[in-house]
Amino acid sequence: MFDTDIVARTLYGEARGEGIKGIEAVACVIQNRYKACRWFTGYIFKDGQRVPSLTQTCLKNGQFSCWNQYDRNCAIIKKVNATNKIFQDCLIVAKKVVEGKLKDFTGGATHYHTRQIIPCWARGKTPCFEYKNHIFYKDV
Repeated sequence: MFDTDIVARTLYGEARGEGIKGIEAVACVIQNRYKACRWFTGYIFKDGQRVPSLTQTCLKNGQFSCWNQYDRNCAIIKKVNATNKIFQDCLIVAKKVVEGKLKDFTGGATHYHTRQIIPCWARGKTPCFEYKNHIFYKDV
């Protein structure tokens, strides 16, 4: 349940204005980062082994700005609850991610940004998917 809640809050903070497809696209990024087991994947230790964690992938420092304590979205995502219709949608999508039932339609995207900014890591990269306000990239 904890994974579902944290993934849903991440989706709400990052894509609540993008409609269900935009929320699912960001969910694909979370899922792809989790599965990649690379520098952007978050881990926990279980039985002495380092294993990927959806929660830690979302909370990993510097990866999803909505969890940055100075981002205005941080307070919003901590307060939102299931009475909010968009958050309800985020919970449904998050459950698909946790259960491994979300089909990736982004072409393997592991990163994205809004159209308002072009971060240095995106310069010279070719997007693998675009939807509304977000541009997605694979293997950054």
